[in-house]
Amino acid sequence: MYFSLPKEYREAKPEDIKARILEAKKKLGKNLLILTHHYQRVEVVDFADHLGDSYGLSKIAAAQKDVEIIAFCGVHFMAESADILTSDFQKVFLPNPLAGCPMADMAEMADVMAAWKYLDKISGTENIMPISYMNTTAGLKAFTGRNGGLICTSSNADAALKWAFEQREKVFFFPDQHLGYNTAIKMGFSPDEIVIWDFSRDDGGLTEKQVSNAKVILWKGHCHVHTNFKEEQVHEVREKYPDVKIIVHPESPHEVVRLADGSGSTSYIVKYCQEAPPGSTIAIGTEINLINRMALEYPDKTIFELSGQTCPVCANMYRTTINDLLYTLENYANIKPISVPEPTRSEALIALEKMLQIS
Repeated sequence: MYFSLPKEYREAKPEDIKARILEAKKKLGKNLLILTHHYQRVEVVDFADHLGDSYGLSKIAAAQKDVEIIAFCGVHFMAESADILTSDFQKVFLPNPLAGCPMADMAEMADVMAAWKYLDKISGTENIMPISYMNTTAGLKAFTGRNGGLICTSSNADAALKWAFEQREKVFFFPDQHLGYNTAIKMGFSPDEIVIWDFSRDDGGLTEKQVSNAKVILWKGHCHVHTNFKEEQVHEVREKYPDVKIIVHPESPHEVVRLADGSGSTSYIVKYCQEAPPGSTIAIGTEINLINRMALEYPDKTIFELSGQTCPVCANMYRTTINDLLYTLENYANIKPISVPEPTRSEALIALEKMLQIS
């Protein structure tokens, strides 16, 4: 996909852009809603009507009944989910259409279907519950809905796995292996009951016995931001700051999560920073834009990034600028909205609605 802003928007001065965004918001009034993920740039966050993680923003999108224009400052799978959860007359726009998700791209439909076929041969898919992380395409959300499963986020992964095991014997979780592993271990499953399906190898690199014995089958996918965090970084930070509290996202490797003082979604991390007493020292293992914003908002606390100089930035979240947002607000009538076709939309909606129900 090719996308380029017109020169007028690329070269506009920041103060003019901000003034025009405010004017556009005023003009559109209650017909406009700007949803913004926690990982967005600070200057984009400033114009958010609602700020949250993918789960929280999904709930907000589902609750909208009258808003006609939704500008989703996030990545493609989030805007797709908002389109699925809203009515036909509502239009969802992604200000930068190139904002994707490498993790979502790690689970191709053909690869997932091949895995599902192999799992069916061994265990019978009627005994396996598919759980799709929010970071997947609409097509895989639809696959999940068709097969009785649900969508989860880092906010409700515990509830999702609990629900799944109340229904079936095994769980097939994709595409983030670390969130799945950390959640399964937290629920009391042993490492011997968890296997990784490597989509680059025949039969996922697993024997029939391994699949048969497994309770949790995880897709070999990951978030490149959160795999920046290492066990040695935790030890180094604790040595340097004896009173530090280390908070990480559960997409991080298990050896990091088990050493942290807390692990949770971006909303959990934000809440932790809000509620920590003045003078607290907090090292955070997640995307750098959120960490920087927390440090700015709570100057009475020492908040910094866990991994030191690696600068864990989500390049796709970082794509969206106030220039993009302004262009969307001033030209929405001539921009193609995010639109998920049928039957993908209806089948994905089944899985997304289950996500909202169990939480």
